Amino acid sequence: MRISRLACFALFATLAVPALAFERAFPQIAKRGQLSLEDYPSVFIDGAQRRLTPGAWIRNTNNTIDMPASLRGQRYTVNYTENAQGEIDRVWILTAQEAAQPAPADRKTETGLPRQ
Repeated sequence: MRISRLACFALFATLAVPALAFERAFPQIAKRGQLSLEDYPSVFIDGAQRRLTPGAWIRNTNNTIDMPASLRGQRYTVNYTENAQGEIDRVWILTAQEAAQPAPADRKTETGLPRQ
């Protein structure tokens, strides 16, 4: 009986591991930059002052939403999207592995498709 419980536990643990490893799908229009937050709703991307939209969200490396106030005083490598007015509406803080990959917008130029 004890062995079957242990085997059952091992089976469930093995099945759960792939669920922990996920690959985030970034939109093809996402750009890459260095983000720092100082005075919300203003942010700096690659040293240039930008503005977050009222409904903007920032996802951390665990893909959960962080409040801008909790991110002040640090620099992050991010993917981000802009609205038609050029304001930042979505931000993903990247893991080291994600940052090592080309930005989605840059991948389009590698495949011969025009950048938008």
